Amino acid sequence: MSSQALNAAYARGWSLARTLIDYVVFRVGDDDFGVMLAAEYDGDLDLILHEFDPHLR
Repeated sequence: MSSQALNAAYARGWSLARTLIDYVVFRVGDDDFGVMLAAEYDGDLDLILHEFDPHLR
């Protein structure tokens, strides 16, 4: 697992979550990660690494 790619995905997720929208960070491949709106994610729930929910502080 590439820690640099994961760190970049987490940073992007946090940045987007600051807009008060719920985002998830998920695994796409061995060293690839994605960030998208939680409401639009319809993939395998086991691939979600983290969910940024700004409403749960």
